[in-house]
Amino acid sequence: MKRTALIATAIVIALVVVGLGAGYIWLTGNKSDGTGDRGGSDGSGAGPATVNLRSAADFVILAKTGISTTGTTSIVGDVGISPAAASFITGFGLVYASGATYSTSSLVTGRVYASDYAPPTPTKMTTAVSDMETAYTDAAGRTNPDHTELGAGDITSMTLAPGLYKWGTGVIISAAGVTLSGGASDVWIFQIAQNLEVAGGAHVTLSGGALASHVFWQVAGQATIGTTAVMQGIILCQTAIVLNTGATLDGMALAQSAVSMDANTVRK
Repeated sequence: MKRTALIATAIVIALVVVGLGAGYIWLTGNKSDGTGDRGGSDGSGAGPATVNLRSAADFVILAKTGISTTGTTSIVGDVGISPAAASFITGFGLVYASGATYSTSSLVTGRVYASDYAPPTPTKMTTAVSDMETAYTDAAGRTNPDHTELGAGDITSMTLAPGLYKWGTGVIISAAGVTLSGGASDVWIFQIAQNLEVAGGAHVTLSGGALASHVFWQVAGQATIGTTAVMQGIILCQTAIVLNTGATLDGMALAQSAVSMDANTVRK
């Protein structure tokens, strides 16, 4: 019986190794310190608890110093800037009536808010930016990561299960992309101490019902999304977020400096 059990175990291990192929899959089972497979947004999902964006969640793009676009950009959701004024939102052809609380743009399916618009918008924007910074601090401060320095910062071609991932370096996703595999209640938090670089043509793919609203990229440096790349998740960036020509973001761009775009699609 013992011999039979050992043979069966060996077969299972071999099948798992073969199934992984050239990529990798990292499973967040219960760890000995009790930190594995922690509850998600509703307490039933895998991965860490979700990051509470509070009022920052009202915006698909939120920045402090500038928001710019060239080319034919399409944004679905509200856009906001503070403490910079509306004049630091460029390329949108804003339509604003004196005394209004928001402006509109043919490029935005939603409203555009700025710190110098009529009350209560200044207070609204101050609160949203503060909530954005609080969310960044929350994501950056999570402890007991499931994986540290995974791939030495290169996660190309990997399949990543829900969890807390931490790097003391930057993170690169090359053209082959990366897959996040999990359910609709599962959560991913990526703590990145330097830059995030998504190469041109790369796709961040969600599988198994995973939601972009449950994926958080906490980036201390600059987040750069390459030409025609497809990005998924909420980017909480301490500096700038740059979307190169034709890139798509399904999620949110929340920058503590500026967001720049070039013929992009950004939607929640």
